[in-house]
Amino acid sequence: MKKELTEEKKTNLAAKRLKEIQKWEREKNRPKKNYYLVYLVFIISLIYITDEVASQIGTLMKTEIANDLFAKYGESSVGLLDILSMIVVPFQALAIFYKPLADRFGRKLFLIINTFGMSLSMLLIFISDNIVLYAIGACIVQFFIPHDMQVVYIMESAPPKHRAKIYSAIKFIANMGVMLVPLLRRLLMNDASEWRNIYLIPGLIGVIACGIALLFARETDAYIDSRLRYLKMSDEERELEKKQKNIDNAQGGVIPALKFAMKHKQLRWLYIVGALANIGFITTLNYQVILSYGYAENYVNNGLFATLGDEVMNAVSTGPVTTALMFFPVGCALSQVIMGFISDSRGRKAAAIVTSFNCLLSFIIFSIGASMAWNPYLVGFFCGACIGSYYSTNDIIIMMIGESAPTNLRSSIMSAEFIVVAIGVVISYGVSLPLTTILGNTVVDTVAFCLTVPGFIAALAAMAIKTKDTKGIDLETVTGTEWD
Repeated sequence: MKKELTEEKKTNLAAKRLKEIQKWEREKNRPKKNYYLVYLVFIISLIYITDEVASQIGTLMKTEIANDLFAKYGESSVGLLDILSMIVVPFQALAIFYKPLADRFGRKLFLIINTFGMSLSMLLIFISDNIVLYAIGACIVQFFIPHDMQVVYIMESAPPKHRAKIYSAIKFIANMGVMLVPLLRRLLMNDASEWRNIYLIPGLIGVIACGIALLFARETDAYIDSRLRYLKMSDEERELEKKQKNIDNAQGGVIPALKFAMKHKQLRWLYIVGALANIGFITTLNYQVILSYGYAENYVNNGLFATLGDEVMNAVSTGPVTTALMFFPVGCALSQVIMGFISDSRGRKAAAIVTSFNCLLSFIIFSIGASMAWNPYLVGFFCGACIGSYYSTNDIIIMMIGESAPTNLRSSIMSAEFIVVAIGVVISYGVSLPLTTILGNTVVDTVAFCLTVPGFIAALAAMAIKTKDTKGIDLETVTGTEWD
């Protein structure tokens, strides 16, 4: 009886595999229309705009959100909001096990699910009228943001020699799309307490992007080829491949991906580099706070207001900060373009050095500029250049990880990186939260800079000494063992 059941299972499994093979072969044989890459870039750009806005919108209004939700706690409100944000950590941890499913079920499905999830979260925050509903929306958005399925799409669809340039061009468009937030601040936020209004339009744009992707985006060829190869293997071939340890768990999974990465020098050290770079993570959360309190302190020091109370913060929110944030996306976008062209022409390491230097220099300029009330457009530009360069450095690390991983583990390995990177984020939170909560929001700029500088220096040193450049790598043939 047991033998008959086993044979029945084998027959059912074979039938399922055949059905899936036929599905992917039909998808692969679908003719690509003229200029497919052009409108794919348009689709990915629209989705990337949704992703960037969802990532940045809370930070771009952090002072207003913190002061509204924690008004009675006064100047320590930003620290309290950061403490509240710790509740999203379990959801981010769950996300680590969610992203590898794209190695099993395909990129397109999760491209759409992730975009819809981010859009839903923004719409939920729009209707929130209490801390609990806001926190739920924040948890949903933080679950979907880290996946960056659009990055995997770009990597697997763009020509290798133009991969970084196409990626940086799309990133440029996405960052310019963030200008929607300060524009909506100016149109819809007459008072600092009206910050929720800004979430509506980006949420609706994300829903539209999902529909367009569903209708016009195709599954990536790299994924289809990888999946078909796996499905067409005999049981004996599959077992042999696992024994040879060329590919641990041939169709993904966080734990197998993490084990694979730690066994191989290139991926192991890139994980470490990512952790070191994220010691300064708190900077990406508090740049708007640095802007707000820099200008606010200048107002007080020059006798325009007596204290850093609601009156001065409202004046800053609807005045110079909103103006500065109009040029934030410009600085952010230009830093992404620089990264892409240097990366394709001089290599990934050279690009990381340039973006790291830009990040630290821009931080100094925008922090001092805010405290001295320089022209808001100038201050906003360098604020964007700082954050854009920070993310560019991390994008280079993620790109190198993707280019050092085999196709059928790529999404899993890129996801598993967050487990190691979390070490740097924990250090960033562990140092900054007690200081900002106890000493107040005015010390945020000093704390952020003191974390970012040593983190970047250590990351660049590790990258230079322990890793190899991945410029021009063939994503279809890389095994991850080339640098051992």
